[in-house]
Amino acid sequence: MSGTFVGMPAFPEAAHRAVGDRTLRGNLRHATHTIRAKRAGAVAELSDWAALREAGRQIKDHALRHLERCLVQLEDAVTAAGGVVHWAADAEEANRIVTGLVKATGESEVVKVKSMATQEIGLNEALEAAGIRAYETDLAELIVQLGKDRPSHILVPAIHRNRGEIRDIFRSEMGAWGRPAPEGLTDEPAELAEASRLHLREKFLRAKVGISGANFMVAETGTLVVVESEGNGRMCLTLPETLISVVGIEKIVPTWQDLEVFLQTLPRSSTAERMNPYTSMWTGTTDGDGPDTFHLVLLDNGRTDTLADPVGRQALRCIRCSACLNVCPVYERAGGHAYGSVYPGPIGAVLTPQLRGVQSPIDASLPYASSLCGACYEVCPVAIDIPEVLVHLRERVVQGGPVTRDGAKVILKPAKGHAAERAAMRAARWVLGHPGALRTGQRLASRARRYRPRTLPGPGRAWTASRDLPALPTEPFRDWWQRTHGEDHRPAGTEGNAG
Repeated sequence: MSGTFVGMPAFPEAAHRAVGDRTLRGNLRHATHTIRAKRAGAVAELSDWAALREAGRQIKDHALRHLERCLVQLEDAVTAAGGVVHWAADAEEANRIVTGLVKATGESEVVKVKSMATQEIGLNEALEAAGIRAYETDLAELIVQLGKDRPSHILVPAIHRNRGEIRDIFRSEMGAWGRPAPEGLTDEPAELAEASRLHLREKFLRAKVGISGANFMVAETGTLVVVESEGNGRMCLTLPETLISVVGIEKIVPTWQDLEVFLQTLPRSSTAERMNPYTSMWTGTTDGDGPDTFHLVLLDNGRTDTLADPVGRQALRCIRCSACLNVCPVYERAGGHAYGSVYPGPIGAVLTPQLRGVQSPIDASLPYASSLCGACYEVCPVAIDIPEVLVHLRERVVQGGPVTRDGAKVILKPAKGHAAERAAMRAARWVLGHPGALRTGQRLASRARRYRPRTLPGPGRAWTASRDLPALPTEPFRDWWQRTHGEDHRPAGTEGNAG
């Protein structure tokens, strides 16, 4: 899998740097709190939200259970409608296919719709290496590209930038892309949007090749769906002569009717809108309407490996709404770049390690990039139990391999943990296995409760720096029970155990 941020450290180190950036934290706090509040209002309008959420879960699970059949049905429908389907096992193959298709047109420029899949495989870099210039047309993606930056959010890739920073990027970089730099540009949103519109308009009109992803693919009709808020996507999908769509195989839904659920839940969960301003659908090619040539590149890149995990596979339900990012206390403080992947936040913490196989320090650290508070699960419109998957992946990291990746087994070394932690676990195991010792320890702890320290010494200091030690009771539960009920009324199940 491509899409790794080159040179990025593991999450703990990257997050430690990020939390010291006050501007970044201020930008993230303002943006995420605003989006989450609007989303809550939009969702509250629907009395059947819980039913829609469950329907979305069932539809995605059904599609994943029957993925092979659905993909073959999709290929047949796309081919019958005049499109050409390509299968890409990994990022390298996908990039090779797309680069070859662009070169076959004789063009050296392409316009792009915002696409997580193309970011995942590093398509822009592959095109650049082949002498092809890719122009991002989504406003936030344009900001990231002009600023030689990296996306930090699924829905709002430039969420880490404020208006003043965006103005400065436009002033300094737009002139290098073939148009005069905007003079007197302020940080007013309307002016920034107009500057981007003028910058991109001639590229829309000139480009012969467009590249997109898709939010959904309908197996029964061969229809692809892109939902967006700006209209740039529709320009890329309709004006070029050739359209190439790179889509993860998990984006499939079995029937046209299934879209009814997701076209209600996706906009409310992502942009807090009742419906997307621009919903584009196309099926193959049509004479005199839209592109003359359509290519669909179906991307695996670790998805079938993920599908083989009974717990982890639920991450493939994701419809990329980003609701989990906007409620995550870890993301809010660390930002998206700390995750070292194009998929940040809670969903990135469970999806990236599975797609890449938990083979690097970055991937092995991501399952720990969470407080397990459960807010991500509560807002997920397809009911992905992200905390469950995080714990499952932590277990995989601790236990080591083998992990299957691209047909080969990669053996991971078990994580040993901190020496003090291992010693504490061994002591706890012995005490819990000896009821008499446990009973004595409980009584001693209760009698010495007034001497309980506020913080732990040594390695424990880091744990108590952000939380209080629990207060000790005046007497152990077993002593209280015997005192109030007598020996003949022991609590059920305490005979012969530690109680």
